[in-house]
Amino acid sequence: MRRILSAVVAAAATATLAVGLAACSADPLAEQYRAGDNKGYIAANGFQTVEIPADQRGQPVEFSGSLDDGSPVSSGDFAGRVLVVNFWYATCGPCIIEAPRLEQAYQSFEGQDVSFLGINTYDQPATALSFARDNDVSYPSAMAVNDADLKLAFADKTPINATPTTLVLDREGRVAARIVGELPEASILEAIVRTLVAETA
Repeated sequence: MRRILSAVVAAAATATLAVGLAACSADPLAEQYRAGDNKGYIAANGFQTVEIPADQRGQPVEFSGSLDDGSPVSSGDFAGRVLVVNFWYATCGPCIIEAPRLEQAYQSFEGQDVSFLGINTYDQPATALSFARDNDVSYPSAMAVNDADLKLAFADKTPINATPTTLVLDREGRVAARIVGELPEASILEAIVRTLVAETA
């Protein structure tokens, strides 16, 4: 009986592993990293960043919604600019830790064709604004908690609830890089953005 049970458990584990590998292989960003072309980096703590060559980027992300101050925002507002999109919420520990690093990166591109936009996945506007004040974040955030269309716009680009996650969109609005997990240093994001700024529009 014990042998039969062990065989059943082993078979189930094998099936689960096969499903997991199939799911991973369906992700072009993960596939690119596994190709070993030095376009990505995955740390032991789960932080992951992958850059996507221009000829492998998908369609532009088109989105619209409302900012934390109630004003409208859309992808059209950032046409021709490199856009950093950070998914976060106020009680997310890694989001709090990385906030000053994101702000540092944002400030480093002042006066250039670069914009930053937070997308808050959980809070109401008052909470998001309070977080920005407390953590000296000066770029705006769009509110996604009650906005199904805003969530849908990014649904095939990153798991919307995987926070923190940062996407970097090129001048055409295509996802050119994805950072999953807490950003360890501002310089990592800055290097990615500089490369995209230098690309021909």
